Amino acid sequence: MMKHLGRVAALAGLLASLWLVWHDNPGAVLGALRAAGAGLALAALVHLLPMLANACDWRSLIRGANRPGILNMLHLVWVRESVNSMLPVARIGGEVVSFRMLKRWGVRPSTAVGSIIADMQLTVISQLLFTMVGIGFLFAHAHSGTLRLAGQLAWGVVVLTPLLVVFALVQHASPFERMTRVLNRVTSGKLAALVGQSAQIDQAIKLIWRRRGVVLRYLFFWQPLQCFLTSLEIWLALYFLGTPVTLVEAVVIESLIQAISSAAFFVPGGLGVQEGGFVLIGGALGLDPSTCLALAGARRIRDLLMFVPGLIAWQFAEASNRAPAQHSTRRSGRHSGPAQLAEGSVASETNRR
Repeated sequence: MMKHLGRVAALAGLLASLWLVWHDNPGAVLGALRAAGAGLALAALVHLLPMLANACDWRSLIRGANRPGILNMLHLVWVRESVNSMLPVARIGGEVVSFRMLKRWGVRPSTAVGSIIADMQLTVISQLLFTMVGIGFLFAHAHSGTLRLAGQLAWGVVVLTPLLVVFALVQHASPFERMTRVLNRVTSGKLAALVGQSAQIDQAIKLIWRRRGVVLRYLFFWQPLQCFLTSLEIWLALYFLGTPVTLVEAVVIESLIQAISSAAFFVPGGLGVQEGGFVLIGGALGLDPSTCLALAGARRIRDLLMFVPGLIAWQFAEASNRAPAQHSTRRSGRHSGPAQLAEGSVASETNRR
């Protein structure tokens, strides 16, 4: 059901994107992209920097001797973003793939799941903080249109804040263990083994939150650094598009685009939603619609240059993981053949006797 919903949302978003470009001035949008040329490829490659920051902050949440190295974590972030951005998986498919990869690298399942959930929790909280900064900037530089947009975003933050507080605090109530206990009773004890595993996941999440230094560095160093580096992509893209802005304005655009894209998590790649968001936010900062749509096009170029190869890398990793398993199965089959034949011979001899 979710897959079909994602496909429908992707198609609707694509049509909305095309309508926005056609309704404005497709010649001006394409002309701006053509004039920027290779500069947009350079802006896209800058995305390696925020991915590296994300790899460092996520790695800090993982404890144990089998904690992956920085390069492995960078590969993990690359694959996760690629899956979540390019496939209709409602922004959770990348987390499932990440769990499989961490488990393959020797990380305990409870530790892997705990780090993924804590990373999601802290990211959502930091995005709320960045959204508030962006809204504050819009209010400080308000004119009639900007004030209206800032007010709408502010109401969104007011509505979401209690939910995010609950989301951050619910881990103290051992939610996974409680849910599996209920399901275990409903299924007459068939999920008993999952109860213990869920308790381990809850404990792993609690241990992460108790490491206050790690959590504070995540929220107030790594995440701001990641947001700044992602904003550098926008700053460079607009520079090559011939409409330079300040780094502060780039940070505002990025923080609010992230908020809008997160709210529309069910739309693959934020198709249509992201383009409309660029037009609204860029317009509030004085950018014309053609430039805003060209900027959205630059973001799509980044997705193609960074995330399509990420999907290919993921498939190669899955294939290389299946190959040893199949080889092991064939070897075990060959080794068990003579034993099975011997057992059959003994059985036949016994029957004859």
